[in-house]
Amino acid sequence: MFVAIGNTPRDYAWGSATAIAEFRGTAPTGAPEAELWLGAHAGSPAKLADAASVGYADLAEWIAAEPARALGEELASRGARLPFLLKLLAAAAPLSLQAHPTPEQARAGFAREEADGVPIGAYDRNYRDRFHKPELIVALSETFDALSGFRPQREVRGILEVLRSADAATETPEPGALDLLESRLAGPDPLRDTVEWLLRDGRGGDTGEAAWVTERVTALAASDLARNSAYALSFETVGVLAEAYPGDPGIVISLLLNRVRLRRGEALYLAAGNIHAYLDGLGIELMAASDNVLRGGLTPKHIDVTELLDVLDFTPIAPPHLAAEPVGAGVVAFRPDVPDFVLYRAEPGARGARVALAGPAIVLAEGGALRIRGARGEAAVARGEAVFVTPEEGELAIEGDGIAWVATTGGPAAAVP
Repeated sequence: MFVAIGNTPRDYAWGSATAIAEFRGTAPTGAPEAELWLGAHAGSPAKLADAASVGYADLAEWIAAEPARALGEELASRGARLPFLLKLLAAAAPLSLQAHPTPEQARAGFAREEADGVPIGAYDRNYRDRFHKPELIVALSETFDALSGFRPQREVRGILEVLRSADAATETPEPGALDLLESRLAGPDPLRDTVEWLLRDGRGGDTGEAAWVTERVTALAASDLARNSAYALSFETVGVLAEAYPGDPGIVISLLLNRVRLRRGEALYLAAGNIHAYLDGLGIELMAASDNVLRGGLTPKHIDVTELLDVLDFTPIAPPHLAAEPVGAGVVAFRPDVPDFVLYRAEPGARGARVALAGPAIVLAEGGALRIRGARGEAAVARGEAVFVTPEEGELAIEGDGIAWVATTGGPAAAVP
C-alpha cells in the first residue's frame, strides 16, 4: 500500500528561509524552515494526504490504530512503533552541541526521571522516551558543515600552538588564558576534564576563568595568523559561533572537535555518545525515532553537565563518515550498525532502479517526478513529495527523472541489480 504523506516545516530560528522550499519546489514562506519531519514521531507526525482513503489524519494515529496493517506483523508484534524518523534539515545558523544515549542509558535515564516525577515536558527533563537516537546525515547541498566527535590529540596540540603564536604576536599577550586551557588538557582525562570545566565554570557569567579563556580564544581565532593556519576552517567556525552564541563555552569546545565539510552525497553517522553540531547546509537526516538529547553548549536550553559527561564518548576519532555502499544499478545504501534504519539513494535514469524492503518505508522524491511500483500497488510521487509504503509491497521498482530517497528498517534488505 502506498499512502501519500506530507508535513509543515518546523520554524526553528536556525532554519533556512529558502532551502526546503527549493527542494520541494514551493514558494518560500518568508519564515525560517528548519526541519520537515516525515514519520510517526508524536512531535510532528506526517499528515496523510488522502486521510479518507485510510481513515486517519496522520501517520501516528494510523499506526496506533492499525499497527499490523501499517507496519507489518513483525514490527507490530515488537511494540507497534515506526522505529525511524526521516527529515529534511536546512541549517542557516549553528545548532546546539549535543549527544545521544545508548539504548541502555536511555532506558535507565527514562526510568529514573519517571520515578523522580519529572514531567515529560519539563525544561530540565533529559529523557523523554526509552529509546536511543543514532542518526545519519547525507548532504544535499553542495557542502554541508558540521562538528562531529573529538578530534585526535595531535590536532588539539596543533591548534594550541597556533593560538600561542597568535597571542605572542599581539601587543598585549595574555598567555595565562591559554595556560589555563593547556593545564586542563594535560590532565589524566584531558577531554573530559576540559569539557566539564568549561561547562561548569563558563556558563555562570563573565567572571570565571573559563569565561576568560573563551573570550581570549575567540579574539585569537580572528587573527590573521589563525585564519591562515592549517586549522583556518576551525578558527573561522569560532567566529561564527561567537557571533551566534557570544561567550558560550561551546566556542572553545568546538576546537576540540572534528570540523567536517561534507560534499553533496557524502554522509556522517553519529553513534551514541558522539558530540556534534550541524552548522550550515541542507541534508537528508535519518534517525531512530527518539527525543533524547543531551546538550553541551551553543544553546540557551538546559545543560545537565553530569548526565552529558556520562553519555559522551571522549575517544578521539576521525570524522565519522559513512560510506555509500553500491547495492544495485543506480542504487547505494547508507547502512549504519543499528537495526532501526537504513537509507537508500536510488537514481533510476533510463534503466530504472529496484530496492527491496525489509519493512515499512518512506520514499521522498528529489529533483523530479517518480513512478514507484510494488507487489500490490503503485504511486506517482512529484518533486518534493513523499509516500509511506507498507511492507507487503516488498521490492520497489522506481522509474522517473528524480532521485528516490528510501528510508526503511535495517535488516537483510538490499537493492536488486
